[in-house]
Amino acid sequence: MNTKARIKSIRETANLDRSITGLPSFQLDDLIIAEDLDFDLPKNIRLGHLAEKVVSELIHSSSNYEILYENVQIIEQQQTIGELDYIIKNKQTHQCFHLELAYKFYLLDPSLSSHLIENWIGPNRNDSLSDKLKKLESKQFPLLYHKQTTQQLSDLNLQTMEQRLCLLASLYVPYNFKGMLPIAIQIAVKGYYINLAKFLSIHQEDNQYYLPSKKEWGIDPSTNEIWHELIPIEKTLKINIEEKQAPLCWQKKGDEYAQFFIVWW
Repeated sequence: MNTKARIKSIRETANLDRSITGLPSFQLDDLIIAEDLDFDLPKNIRLGHLAEKVVSELIHSSSNYEILYENVQIIEQQQTIGELDYIIKNKQTHQCFHLELAYKFYLLDPSLSSHLIENWIGPNRNDSLSDKLKKLESKQFPLLYHKQTTQQLSDLNLQTMEQRLCLLASLYVPYNFKGMLPIAIQIAVKGYYINLAKFLSIHQEDNQYYLPSKKEWGIDPSTNEIWHELIPIEKTLKINIEEKQAPLCWQKKGDEYAQFFIVWW
């Protein structure tokens, strides 16, 4: 995996702000860091943990923020009741924040609800944006004020500490979607989704494809160097669909690139 491309992709992923989430946000753009930043990344961790590692390194590398605590497991009666992603401090104002990070991929299913926020689901329909926000509000943010957290982080005044959400989201809309979306949503749209039959029907001979591993999701397809013709890709896609797994597909046509999910539902 191209580590510079991986780091760059996370830095440039749209952060859904308070107008969408209803929660105060923290923007990675607020970090003062070198543009050509590079560092080693662990290989055998899941995508979400990979994003946490990148953001951790970005904060550590910044000149205006520092991490006081990271991945704090809150333990009560020998049971883990939750985890705080980061406690960070602004070096200039000395203000401390509890920061929660999420790195998510959601697809728009307009048939689910008349409320836009309820219509963003995971590629395999087993999670959603609205569920994530409810969990943050009901569990992850209140955890900061739990009595056990107060004991474990006794050096901090948690009762007056503000909380921030960094929700990095890559969004995908239905193929040929014509609906209107708020600007804050539009900037997060990376591509579309389509079923296998439609994908095969619109294939053109000069198209080339690549199926990125999940740890590559979010990287700019133009940085990829390995491309395939349709036939080997089609075989893999049929297996994915049979197993009810919606893969991400990158497409190259000359100097033009596209990305889309191929869904089984």
